[in-house]
Amino acid sequence: MATTCPVGFNVDKLRQLVRAEYDRVAREPDGKFHFHRGPQYAARMLRYDAQQLALIPEESTACFTGVGNPHRIGPIETGETILDVGCGAGMDVLLAAKRTGAMGRAIGVDMTPAMIERAKAAALKAGLWKTVKVRRGMAEELPIESETIDIVISNGALNLSAQKVRAFSEIFRVLRPGGRFYLADVVVQRELSLDARSDVDLWAA
Repeated sequence: MATTCPVGFNVDKLRQLVRAEYDRVAREPDGKFHFHRGPQYAARMLRYDAQQLALIPEESTACFTGVGNPHRIGPIETGETILDVGCGAGMDVLLAAKRTGAMGRAIGVDMTPAMIERAKAAALKAGLWKTVKVRRGMAEELPIESETIDIVISNGALNLSAQKVRAFSEIFRVLRPGGRFYLADVVVQRELSLDARSDVDLWAA
């Protein structure tokens, strides 16, 4: 499978389209989109714990757009430092913060300002503002010091990156030796055509 975008691919345009799409989700979570959203979808289709989601502010859960449940991959222990790459409105970050507790940290990184504001507001409302930090950044240039993270989680974000090798290299860089990576994302069963991989609008969708 291809791990790089085609020669001449407009990476900047892709980022603009992705940012615009998820800005709209943050501002209009009940709008019309081609993908599922919200806590009922997360509980019904992705097997999140509905009772745990009920404890997360709606500012966060209403804008959830993940494609899987990284929390089912492995444990999060008390005191660990968690990083969510492409955290959106922060639902996975807040769930991680509840597991790692007051002695741990949960950090979210996203490139969409409206999503970041929702995540920060939800952390404050949930009383998790001391352990949750949300930063603006991209998967390919994580604003995180090297070897400081115990667990990296990501949910439906890395498939939108046109520089996947760079993104995975950044994840490897920030993980401590022996750190874990809990990834939920979109996969394809066959090689996409060059025309499909060259279509910025299709990639962003």
